[in-house]
Amino acid sequence: MAQAQIQTKHGESEDVEDLTSMLPTREGWWRPLFLFQDHWLTPQTVKSTMLVQAQFQPRADDIILATYPKCGTTWLKALAFTIANRSRHTVTAGGDHPVLTKHPHDLVPFLELPHRYLHPIAELEALPSPRLLSTHIPCALLPSGVSALGSRVVYLCREPKDVLVSMWHYVNKVRKDFYIDLDKAFEFFCEGVTFFGPFWDHCLGYWKQSLEEPERVLFLKYDELMANPTKHVKMLANFIGVPFTNEEESAGVVEKVVRLCSFENLKSLPANSTGVSDRIGGLPMENSAYFRSAKVGDWRNCLTEEMARKLDCIIEEKLKGCGLSF
Repeated sequence: MAQAQIQTKHGESEDVEDLTSMLPTREGWWRPLFLFQDHWLTPQTVKSTMLVQAQFQPRADDIILATYPKCGTTWLKALAFTIANRSRHTVTAGGDHPVLTKHPHDLVPFLELPHRYLHPIAELEALPSPRLLSTHIPCALLPSGVSALGSRVVYLCREPKDVLVSMWHYVNKVRKDFYIDLDKAFEFFCEGVTFFGPFWDHCLGYWKQSLEEPERVLFLKYDELMANPTKHVKMLANFIGVPFTNEEESAGVVEKVVRLCSFENLKSLPANSTGVSDRIGGLPMENSAYFRSAKVGDWRNCLTEEMARKLDCIIEEKLKGCGLSF
């Protein structure tokens, strides 16, 4: 495979390999992580993020779904796709609705594809407007045009202890040749050395942006979305510019969206419960790997009270004075 290159600010081409070789590295959850612009990324994701920064052309009507890994990304994709496309795909379409036949990750593409040295920017450019895209990239690492052009961002965060446990289960499930014990995973998480971490910096970046530009960045919490999905589905529809009409609300369309995209329904669908897909290149995984528990407070089944207190204290200190809490 050819070496990936990006254009520098001086218009010169540089190999991504050369640029990443100069970054600090540390042992990570399953491979060394690189410290890129104050965030820990896998080598492949560093390369992809560099290419996104250099080549991706945002549009003013883009809708970007941003999450830290294991914060409800799959659910948010299903909800946003269903809401944004309900004029073409009604929620009463029976078995023909795309959410019933395709995995949510195949309906909303990521900006970054961590496995590819040559990011298929052309594939994203070919998508018609308004585009619905997703990313795990921290706010500070997004292309500057996302903010300058007014692209809207929906950020979904989650209670950090649940994030840690969900990520630990996921990593050990998809890597058959690798196992990381919970104690080690916990220490990495507390140090901030995790995918796209530190976790608190990832949340803070989008949180601060939502305070500065509330009309452009919608900040949501997983726990609150779980507690009142109907309220948040309407909020999401308003934010992305396709509010529910009075007729739709009277016909129960909001509730139908909630049921269609519920964890129980999504998990039971053949597209999500069977088969294997290689979405990140070289690492085929079961489609069901994205659907484990989705429960709020699941961390209690894995973490000790001492571990919980330690992480709570770290998060409280890191978020002190910003107005964000879990």
